[in-house]
Amino acid sequence: MRKRSRFKLFTYLALAGLITLVFFAFNSLVFDPSVPGNSPISKELYKVISPSTYRFILNQPEVCEKKTPFLILMIPVTLKDAEARTAIRRTWGQDGLVPGVSILHLFVVGQPARSDPVLQEHLQKESKEHGDIIQMDFVDSYQNLTIKTMMIMNWVATYCQSAWYAMKIDADIFLNVHYLVDYLHGQGESRKDYITGSVISDAIPHRDSINKWYISEDLYPKSWYPPYVSGAAYVFSTDLAGKISWASRFVQPIPLEDVYVGLCLDVLGVKPVYATQFLGLRNLFEVRRLKYERCTFATRIIVNGFKPKYLIRIWHDFQKSHFAC
Repeated sequence: MRKRSRFKLFTYLALAGLITLVFFAFNSLVFDPSVPGNSPISKELYKVISPSTYRFILNQPEVCEKKTPFLILMIPVTLKDAEARTAIRRTWGQDGLVPGVSILHLFVVGQPARSDPVLQEHLQKESKEHGDIIQMDFVDSYQNLTIKTMMIMNWVATYCQSAWYAMKIDADIFLNVHYLVDYLHGQGESRKDYITGSVISDAIPHRDSINKWYISEDLYPKSWYPPYVSGAAYVFSTDLAGKISWASRFVQPIPLEDVYVGLCLDVLGVKPVYATQFLGLRNLFEVRRLKYERCTFATRIIVNGFKPKYLIRIWHDFQKSHFAC
């Protein structure tokens, strides 16, 4: 019954406007007086995104105890994305891509609305073989990407504070690992309160209910969003993971995970940094789909929109970029 009730609440989030002010009853507030000007959300609403609401089905708590990663890649996927996981392990997620630099990857999974014992068994075997899967018992859906993102933040804050940087990156992304490492080394390993990617600074809420990114005024009454980084991929200093988790106590959940992270950053007073080159003319986090061309991709950190088979097909050619571009 408890799982069924949670799933109904997730459905309300997807419908946005059905979340009402009843959650904001004064006697149920999560209160912290250290954040002037920000009102805490109710305990009941906070449970939607609180790590304590969910349990691990699969976990890898020791991966950062064995080494101190420079970078840990956190990749949200679903149970059925086995082909994508394989492609990533064979391309930008493989070990030893950058000599002398420790980079780890982990896939973050929820559970389907309807149980699938066969897929679950395959996932458990995959986890045992590769040791790179985290699974929690929230319902895995597009509307719940905010929940998945907050589970990522909490996992980094809890199990991998030793890493210099973490990256949230979608499974359909091409990642230029060498360029990313060079770029981050250029920022300095002591960076704090740092988050970078493709910054969106002029977004407004969509009020048309048929729009994919619809947000009702009840759910978010302001007429603008604070700056945020595109959810396709972004990099942050690991100290920020715990701070974003803490700030979520003051931010009403919305089913737009990248905007939600931006709202948490706004509470913290942290400004995301646009990753560009050549006086801002080149966006290093390319969220558009570009036709593959080796030397063009060699000058980007990410490019969006790759199916697993195509990612594998171009990867071998791309490795030549260090010598031919």
